[in-house]
Parts: sequence; structure tokens; C-alpha cells
Amino acid sequence: MKLILNTTVILLLLPNKQTLNMSQAILSLKNVTINQEDKVILSNINLEVNRGEFLYIIGKTGSGKSSFMKTLYADLPLTEGEAHIVDFDLATLKENDIPFLRRKIGIVFQDFKLLPDRTIKDNMLFVLKATGWTVKDEMDRKIDEVLDKVGMKDYAGKMPHQISGGEQQRVAIARALLNDPELILADEPTGNLDPQTSAEVMEVLRKINANGKTVIMATHDYALLMKFPSKTLKCEDTKIFEVVQRTV
Repeated sequence: MKLILNTTVILLLLPNKQTLNMSQAILSLKNVTINQEDKVILSNINLEVNRGEFLYIIGKTGSGKSSFMKTLYADLPLTEGEAHIVDFDLATLKENDIPFLRRKIGIVFQDFKLLPDRTIKDNMLFVLKATGWTVKDEMDRKIDEVLDKVGMKDYAGKMPHQISGGEQQRVAIARALLNDPELILADEPTGNLDPQTSAEVMEVLRKINANGKTVIMATHDYALLMKFPSKTLKCEDTKIFEVVQRTV
């Protein structure tokens, strides 16, 4: 079976303001251009993502997927256009507000970014303490809750090197859920995993999405798009546009 992406579609346009339900929009971009080191990476982005959606961002290496994601969690400053994400205005966002933005966004990276010198539970505790949690019993309950959601509750005492790559990514997803984020940004979360493990991680992300979380996932794995189809945007030639999937 072969996946064909039909890219002969119109650019995404912002819905008419009279018909747009703003309470449903978790991400709104209007005339956004993303620059990095004085180079235009993506230009004229107009996009609405509603709460509860699952959205893929695809494209070749260097096409702008990671720059797009970094802009959403304010690792790259927005310099052109209007952008609102989880009720924050990226165009006017101050550096002191970035930690508050990231408490409402769960970020999952390709390389897991677990602290290698402490257990899975202590990795979780590090994040909770850094984001203002202080009551031990509450922290313990929260860690049990998120690890259970990804099937890793029994691994809390393990060190990262004692579990597989797929298990480490499950832990990374659990970590992203610690502060009950409204939005999950997953940047190539299966990039370092084999196909079977990638599918298992995708099952976890789709389950989280089915429970109401919005997920935006950057990937170059077209096999996952075929197995888990969803709305898909493609980065190409400094543009980002919706593509239509069909299998033959």
C-alpha cells in the first residue's frame, strides 16, 4: 500500500471572523513569517487549530518543521504577523512570561531529554518542583497518574538507561502531561524509534488526543500518516499548506 499526498490544494486561509468560534481556537496564526538568522524559513502562515484536533506537520529536513514548532513554544521569537496560542500573544510575549506559556504546553522531543543521573520519578519531580509544586503527596499522586496514562507506572524507580527508547519516549510524554497542558507539541517524537515502537508511541499520543488534548506533531514518517491518518500540513518552499491523503 502506498501513501500519496496530493499537494495541489489551496493555502490554508483564516476562517471568516463572523463564523469563527474563538473559544474553540487553541492556536491562531495570521500573516505570520518565521525568520531565523535573517533568513525566511516560512512565510505568510494563516492557520487556526481548534481544541481537540490532531495535526501533523510534515516536510523534508530543513523545510521549517522544527522552526515552526519552536516559534509556538517561544524558543524562536515571533517578529512578523499575529499569533495567539493557549491565550498568549506571541507577538507581545515578554521573556518573563515564557515559563507560564510553557506550563500550558506539553513539549515532546525526538531525543527524550530525560536527565540521565536520576530515576524516572525524580525526572518528574524535577519538572514539578521547577513549575511550582511543593506538596509531596500531591506530586506523588500526579506522577503516578501521568505514568499510568502511558503504561509506565511500574518503571518509576528505573534509571533512563535501564529502559528502551520507546519506554523513554513514553516517559517523556508523561512528563509533558504533568501540568495538564491544553496543547501537546511533539517534535519528531518517533524519529529515533523503530517502526513498531513508533506505532506504540503513536497509540499513546492518539489516546491522549481522544481524551481531549490538542496535539500538533512534526514528523517525516509517512508510514505513520497512513496508519494514523489525520489533518496534515506540509512545509515546502517557505510555505505551509494543507495536503490531502489518500491510499492506493
